[in-house]
Order: sequence, then structure tokens, then C-alpha cells
Amino acid sequence: MSADLEAGAVDAAWLTKRLRGAGVLREASVVDVTATPVGVGMLGDSIRFEMRYDRDEGAPGSFVGKFASADPTSRQTGAGFGLYEREVGFYRHIADSVAIRSPGCITAEHDPADGTFALLLEDLTPSRPGNQLTGCDIADAERAMEQAAALHGPRWNDATLRDHAFLNVSGARDFVISVFPDCLAEFHRRYDGILEPEYMAVCDRYGALIASAKAPEPGNFTLTHGDFRLDNMLFDARDGEVPLAVLDWQSPAIGLGAVDVAYFMGLAISIEDRRRHERHLLEYYLDHLRSYGVQDYDYEDLYRDYRLTLLSGVSTAVFASASTKRTERGDAMFLAMARGGCAQAIDCDALALMA
Repeated sequence: MSADLEAGAVDAAWLTKRLRGAGVLREASVVDVTATPVGVGMLGDSIRFEMRYDRDEGAPGSFVGKFASADPTSRQTGAGFGLYEREVGFYRHIADSVAIRSPGCITAEHDPADGTFALLLEDLTPSRPGNQLTGCDIADAERAMEQAAALHGPRWNDATLRDHAFLNVSGARDFVISVFPDCLAEFHRRYDGILEPEYMAVCDRYGALIASAKAPEPGNFTLTHGDFRLDNMLFDARDGEVPLAVLDWQSPAIGLGAVDVAYFMGLAISIEDRRRHERHLLEYYLDHLRSYGVQDYDYEDLYRDYRLTLLSGVSTAVFASASTKRTERGDAMFLAMARGGCAQAIDCDALALMA
């Protein structure tokens, strides 16, 4: 294990070295640091570092560090799936080429020998963190659609995305298919009698189809976030200066942009609000996508892709619940994900399209 990339290794000297390397500091040094855990990440640990310097060079007084999870199960999942490598890759190679607002990155380090990593990021507080369990209103959902378009539009059908090996996740899909029966059995063990039977039936039907269903061959492709949900969002950041910033770039990939839209809409707003405002939010996203020059993509194209990808919420609920440390909040979150995703699948008849 690379001890230098562990949260416990961070001290005044560690921060001084990286801030000087990034040009944030010239001759100043960090002389005191206070560390406070932040966020509710399932696969990574985030720490806010508040610092005092020996001289004033105008450097920010705080940054956020992100590291591999201290929990062995979560860490094994993050490292085994290359999620830590992918987040570092996003900040090193991709972030500056898209318009989505993410935290500015001071330094991004990864040790391929053991999968450990360290990010030092812009601190966007004060902000209003999104909460997967309480959901959001339609105004916040519109902000999310704006940011989804800001991610997808600039790299729409950009073949150079394939130059980045860390965006190739075909092997991960094969692995999920191979372990899904065991994950589904664990999902039943945890949530039988809690999750509504009609929703559990969707999970079972999805499990029966996943091995034989072909991955969609997208007519259009772009860069996707892969975990575009409220827990990874900060609203009204920097005291309102930043309407929405999107965090947690462990799952970027090349695919249908609609996967982020569908995943968010199934998980972030109530089932009733999603039914009532689904078309409006899809059209809102499409309008903003066009502002980045995407023209040969209409509502019918978007809705087809939306139906093709909306089962990602169901898949994540089943797979992730068996692949991360079990917590009370995690159980509540996975149940909410399953309910929203299964209702969405029923309403849009997504299983028929999958079959």
C-alpha cells in the first residue's frame, strides 16, 4: 500500500509539497492543518483540510482531499474496478475539455501497484449538498440537466475519447454480468419483505435478461459520468456563485449520454414528479445539448436512448448493495434507487425493449 497516498499521511509538509508543485504556493509553507471528514461516499473517503500558512500569498484557506476508502470491501471494489484510476484520469486528461462544473483539481496521484490514489481539490463550501434520500425539486433537476448537457455536448461523437484506455469499461460489464446472480441473491436476502413485490419482480426479470441482452450499439456517443445522482452534487456552491458542481468522477465512460439523464431522473425526484415532469426535463436537457452544437439528435432519439439506459439504476442498486460496506444509510439509499428505477422501468416498458 502506498502510504503517501493515504489520508493519514497528510500533514503540513504533504500539503506544502503539493501546493508548491501546483503553483498555488511560491515560497509559503503550510504550518498547521485541521482535517474534517466530509461527504457520504461509498467507495472513497473525503477530507476537508483547513490550513494556516507562514505567510500570505493569497492561497485558499482550505482544500478537499479524496482517498481510497478505509473500508476493505469498498476499497477492493474501487481498486478492482479501476474506479480510482478512472477518477484520476478524468482530472488529468478530461476535465478541461468539458463544460460541466466540477471541483478544480490541484493534484491527482495514483499508484497502479495497489490502486491507492489521492486528489487535492477545490473546496466549494459553503454549498447545499444534494441528498439522495430526500430528493430534489424540479428547479434543482433542471440545474442537473444543464450540467449533464455541459458534460455530454462538448465531446459528442468525439472519437478521440477512445484514446483514453481508462474509459474502456467493457470488461467491467462482463464482470457485473458474471456476478449479478450472486448479487441478486444477496439483494433478496436483505430486502425481501421490504421492497415492494412488483419492484422486486423487475429486479428478477432484469437479472434473467442481463446475460443475454446485447449492449446497445449507440448511434451517438459521448463522455458519461456514470453515477450522476444527488449525493454527488453541490448546489449553490461558493455561497451561490456556482449553481451546481458535480463530484465523484470514479465512473466516467464512453456511452449514451441518456444514461446519466435516466439515472438521475429515476433516483433524484419522486416517482410522481418524474411522471409529471419527465418530458419537460428531457426537452430541457435536449435544448441545452443543442447549445453545444448537437443538432442531429431529436426527442425521439433521446427517448429511445433513455428507455435503453434507464435500467442502470436498477442494476446499480442490486450490484452496489452487495459490493460495498453495509450501512443503515446505504440500505435506505439502495432501496430508494430500486424503487425509483423499477417504477421508471415499468412506466417506460424498458424490460420489453431490453428483451
